[in-house]
Amino acid sequence: MRRAPAVTRGIARAALPLLTRLDPELAHDLGLAGLKWIRPLWPAPQIRAESSVLCFGLRFAHPVGLAAGFDKNGDYLDALGALGFSHIELGTVTPRPQPGNPKPRMFRIPGSLTLINRMGFNNKGVDHLIAQLSRSRYRGIRGISIGKNFDTPIENAQDDYVACLRKVYAHADYVAVNVSSPNTARLRELQDRDGLQRIVGALLEERVVLQQRHGRRVPFLVKVAPDLSEAQVSALAQELRSLQPDGVIATNTSSDLSVLGKPLPPTLSGGLSGAPLHPRSLQVIAQLRSELGTGFPLVGVGGIVSAEAARETLRAGANLLQVYTGFAYRGTDLLDEILQALPP
Repeated sequence: MRRAPAVTRGIARAALPLLTRLDPELAHDLGLAGLKWIRPLWPAPQIRAESSVLCFGLRFAHPVGLAAGFDKNGDYLDALGALGFSHIELGTVTPRPQPGNPKPRMFRIPGSLTLINRMGFNNKGVDHLIAQLSRSRYRGIRGISIGKNFDTPIENAQDDYVACLRKVYAHADYVAVNVSSPNTARLRELQDRDGLQRIVGALLEERVVLQQRHGRRVPFLVKVAPDLSEAQVSALAQELRSLQPDGVIATNTSSDLSVLGKPLPPTLSGGLSGAPLHPRSLQVIAQLRSELGTGFPLVGVGGIVSAEAARETLRAGANLLQVYTGFAYRGTDLLDEILQALPP
């Protein structure tokens, strides 16, 4: 028998203050392990049917999902899915396992809902992820973010993306192409015209083959950085109109730490996420919506730490939302707050 919702949510709320006293990466791992343990006690979420969203050919129960990076390997998909997210984006996954950057590599900024990370695509490899997906019972939308191994030359990056696409295709509802993490050397060069054409072009060609083989068309989206000038966003939008992926995820973490308004020690480097990222993310989303038109699907992510931030992201032009840092700090209270604030 399931316990009452207040009991299970009380357990989760009580754990959050304790976890925030620990090293952020350790807290993340312990939190996921604990969530997996209490999953059988978690009540089934109640979602209004009118909250559903049709986007890039998929029906989402509501707009709010979990961004890539929270569960890189699919080890906690069922536990996270039980919380009520409409979609969960796994990864970023690479063809081969890799440890990522040296620890410590995730940091909290006291007094703000902010994280800085330089994880570096640490993951157990695409084969492990596929094995986990094969055992999962999660019935929401499954996204998979794909990337390149750190030691693959940037000139050969398309080989890694295509290798991942081949393996995840049968298991993914959509695939996200991560060319915007600041924590893999030279990766953001792939957002430039030549890089995008090479990566997205190779994936489009491979999808034609895979679609015929599997009898289904899997959408793929491009995830972009917030650290782009207005002119760079315009150039990016032009390439996206030309290449025609199924959508865009805006935005990844920011390498511009000046938004914190205070000097940081040199050891605190990496990608910034959380509340300070929100204004810049909104600017990119709004410009992409203006330049790509109303019919181009946009997934808004970056600094969504409250229901009001979620509403602002939707007003800027996003069709769907993803949370990460806000969820790390606030837990299921954030998801509940956003869902209650959605228009009927």
